[in-house]
Amino acid sequence: MNESSEDRADALFHALSDRTRRDILRRVLAGEHSVSTLAARYDMSFAAVQKHVAVLERAGLLTKRRQGREQLASGDVAAVRSVASMLDELEAVWRGRIDRIDLLLSQDNPDDPEITPKGS
Repeated sequence: MNESSEDRADALFHALSDRTRRDILRRVLAGEHSVSTLAARYDMSFAAVQKHVAVLERAGLLTKRRQGREQLASGDVAAVRSVASMLDELEAVWRGRIDRIDLLLSQDNPDDPEITPKGS
């Protein structure tokens, strides 16, 4: 990953690190909601919900548009898929590392059943 994709990953995972933001994202992925409607669902101030929405927007996970006095938020499915893709890449890296460790351990102790790689 280059620096800009690392910055994007940081923003995405920061946005998803909060339970309220994940819940807001679920709601706006299901359909467009006004920020005031979202705020009514949480036991926090309107300003606090606005800040959560802003974090999700900066991460590119949702978009806002104005309709009269309302700010309407909708989720970006493509952005959520990009998070899944990043997780798949990380999983592949770690699986490769674990497989190499298993191989090294089995070469050091070929008779030890505790460390024989699975499927052997």
